[in-house]
Amino acid sequence: MRPPGKPDPVLTRPFLRRAHPDRFFSAVLPCRALVRTVNWRPMSQSRKLLVINCAALSAAMASRWDRPPGGLAFRSLETVFPAVTCAAQATFRTGAPPAANGMIANGRYFPELKKVLFWEQAASLVQGPRIWDAFRERGGTVGLMFWQQSLGEAADLIVSPKPVHKHSGGMIQDCYTAPHDLYAELVREIGRPFNLMHYWGPLASRKSSEWITAAIGAVLDRQDRAPDLLLTYLPHLDYDLQRKGPDSRQADTALRTLGEFLDPLCDKAQGRGYEVLIFGDYAIGPAMGGAVFPNRALRESGWFRVRAVKGMTYPDLFSSPAFAMVDHEIAHVYVSDADIREQVRTCLEELPGVDNVLDRREQAKRGLDHPNSGDLVLVAGEGYWFAYPWWSDRKEAPDFATHVDIHNKPGFDPCELFFGWPPGSVSLNTERIRGTHGRIGPGRETAWASTCAFDEEPRTLQQLAEQVKKWLDIDSTSTVHG
Repeated sequence: MRPPGKPDPVLTRPFLRRAHPDRFFSAVLPCRALVRTVNWRPMSQSRKLLVINCAALSAAMASRWDRPPGGLAFRSLETVFPAVTCAAQATFRTGAPPAANGMIANGRYFPELKKVLFWEQAASLVQGPRIWDAFRERGGTVGLMFWQQSLGEAADLIVSPKPVHKHSGGMIQDCYTAPHDLYAELVREIGRPFNLMHYWGPLASRKSSEWITAAIGAVLDRQDRAPDLLLTYLPHLDYDLQRKGPDSRQADTALRTLGEFLDPLCDKAQGRGYEVLIFGDYAIGPAMGGAVFPNRALRESGWFRVRAVKGMTYPDLFSSPAFAMVDHEIAHVYVSDADIREQVRTCLEELPGVDNVLDRREQAKRGLDHPNSGDLVLVAGEGYWFAYPWWSDRKEAPDFATHVDIHNKPGFDPCELFFGWPPGSVSLNTERIRGTHGRIGPGRETAWASTCAFDEEPRTLQQLAEQVKKWLDIDSTSTVHG
C-alpha cells in the first residue's frame, strides 16, 4: 500500500499517466460530463488483421481444394505486372503499381554502381506511403514476418532471414528481428532455428512454411508482441510448381500441405480477435517451351561484354552498351547508348520465345514505367522463361553459376532449386524447369479470401490493397467515454 499522504505516482508522472489512463481518469475526472470533453481516444481492439501472402496461390490452384482452409470462399484476382514476389508485395503495402513504388522486379540494376542486385531487403527500396500509415499514426501496431524489403521499415515487429556471409566462405544462418531479442524467443518457442536451406535452394521444402507457421502462431499467442496488423508469408507452394509444374502430383501435395498450415492459423487468429486475409501474389504457368537467353544474343551482337578470368567469364557492365536483367517471364533490358536501342529491340524481338518487347510508352500502359525499369522490357511467350547465362560453353561459366547465389547473379535462377554436378553444386540445366511466372491475364489470376467485410469486391491486387486501407482507416478508435 501507498503510505498515508503520499500521492499516487500515476497522477504525478506523465509517462505513468499514459500507461495507466484508467487510474488517471477515475481519480482526476470522476464526473462523466467532464470525461466527454476529454480528447482521449485509445485504439479499439476491433481492428486486428492477419494478412497471409501465399506464394504461387493462383485461382486455379485454390479451386482444387476440396475444403478451402478456414472455411473461406476464395475468389479470383488480377495481380500486378510483373507477377513476381517483390513487385506484388510492394504493390500491396503501398496500394500503388511498380511505376510508383519502384519494385519493377525481384532485382534491380543500380546504374551508379553498374551492378545488378537481387533480393535486397532494405525497406527504403519500396517508394511511397504505406497503406497502414494512418492506422499506425492513430496507435495501431504493425508487423511484417518474412516479407521482402522489410528491414528498416517503420513497423513494430519485423522477422526476416538475414544470414551473415563469412569471409572464408559459407554463412552463419540468422534472422533479423525487431525487437532484436524476438528471434531468440521464437527459436526457444519452436525448438529449432529457421533453416535458410529450406527457404531456397535444392533443399527448399514445406519445412520453411512449417517454421514460419509456428512463428506466426507464437507471435499471435503473445499479447505483448502481437501487432494489430500482421503481414506474413508462406513460400513453399512455389517450389514444386517450378520444379514439377502446376499440374503435377507434387503440386497437389504442396497445395494440400498449404491448407494444413492455413487452417490452424485461421483458427488461432480468429480466436485472438483477428480478421484474416489470404492472397496469392502470382500464378505459375507450365514452362514447356524452355529458356530464352537474351544475354547470349546481346553478346553475339557485341553489346553484352565480358571479362575473362582464369578461363571463366564475368559480366563487364562498365563497358556493355546493353544487357538483360532477367526475372522469370520478364526481362529488363538496359541500353546505355540510345543510338542502338532500336537495333537491340529488333535483335531481341526476333528470339524464339519472346512474345513482346515493351518500350517506355508501352510500359506506362502496364504500370511499369519507372526510372528503375529497363529501357526495354521483354515478355516471354506462354511456356517460355528468361535465363541469365551469356555463355554456351560450360567452361566459360563463372564460379557463382553452380552455387546458390541469389544476390549477385544478374538474374533470377530457378536452376538453384536442383542439385547439379559435382555434388554440392546446383544445376545448370534449364530444361529441368517446369513452371514459371511473371505474365498476367486470362489463366494467370491469383486467389484471395477474407473474413473482412469490404465496401467493394476487389478485382485487382491494387484494389485489394485499397480496400484493406479503407478497412484500416475506418474510425478504429473507441468513442469518447461517456
